Amino acid sequence: MRRTSDYDFELPAESIAQTPAERRDGSRLLCLGPDGDLADRGFADIVELLPLDAVLVVNDTKVIRARLRTQKLSGGAVELLLLEPSAEHSLGQGASAGVVWRCLAKASKPIRDGCILEVLGADVQCKSLGSRAADGSILVEFPCEVFSLLEQHGELPLPPYIDRAEGDTNADRARYQTLFAAEQGAVAAPTAGLHFSEEVLRALDARGITRTSITLHVGLGTFAPVRTESLDEIALHEERYNISQECAELVASGRPIVAVGTTVVRALESAATGRKSVRTGAGRTSIFISPGYRFQIVDTLLTNFHLPKSTLLMLVSAFAGYQRVMAAYTHAVKAGYRFYSYGDAMLVAPDAGAIASGDE
Repeated sequence: MRRTSDYDFELPAESIAQTPAERRDGSRLLCLGPDGDLADRGFADIVELLPLDAVLVVNDTKVIRARLRTQKLSGGAVELLLLEPSAEHSLGQGASAGVVWRCLAKASKPIRDGCILEVLGADVQCKSLGSRAADGSILVEFPCEVFSLLEQHGELPLPPYIDRAEGDTNADRARYQTLFAAEQGAVAAPTAGLHFSEEVLRALDARGITRTSITLHVGLGTFAPVRTESLDEIALHEERYNISQECAELVASGRPIVAVGTTVVRALESAATGRKSVRTGAGRTSIFISPGYRFQIVDTLLTNFHLPKSTLLMLVSAFAGYQRVMAAYTHAVKAGYRFYSYGDAMLVAPDAGAIASGDE
């Protein structure tokens, strides 16, 4: 279980969801119990499956239209994927100050330092500043407010396994965004949250389930392919998160914490200062959770089905036990569950040894 290949499994191409379910809450829900028992349910059943005193923690990050089509002055096409603002490369204050973002650039030839790029459909030019990072990203200076530019001219960065010639659609712009989305900054959706409809949320409220949020801006690190066979050599890229005072107080109440997605798990466990205790405020995390990790905060996990050999599958295995999770995935494939971002969900109980005791 310390090898990447241990987390491989056969997944037919037809199991990969290309479009969302007709309704947000119309997906299926595979329940993995504490004894490894499996139950096939519908997502709307989650209302009755959560403990009455549970605290549901969601991620309120908002996916930005981070894919921007540009061209060199020579006419060569360059596709930019904007990852995050570069605070350490601020170019000053005022209307004339440039705004610098770290970006991935897709072009037929490497982008040179100082290369001028024209944003297609906009009267805007940006400039490469070089400073290539280990992940291949570069710094790009923009002369304007970037979020507005992306909203007008960017495209949603749908995952590469959603294979559509037309790219993102109007339907994607609504459905590749959770109902909780408020804080701009993610380049991928926190997909476990996509299943919640207004009807399900009202039903949870009526049952007395408390809901709170954290922010973790999903970056490439969560989904980057693992390029080493040894889990001990895996290093993830940093992602930005923020924990509110309200969330911290609810965690400290000792009530069961239900994490909606692996992004919530990573934020809460990164901010943990002990069993049922988290520090508030902003931070950055590169936490890699694999079997052997002792969870301080999270008691139940709601998650989608993840890629073979991915760090997210390793996280779920750390929470629920390797054998139980791989058996659940085998069942899910045979039972026709839909996988990945637009796919179905799992409600996962922890393995007994995965939760830290109060004196740890």
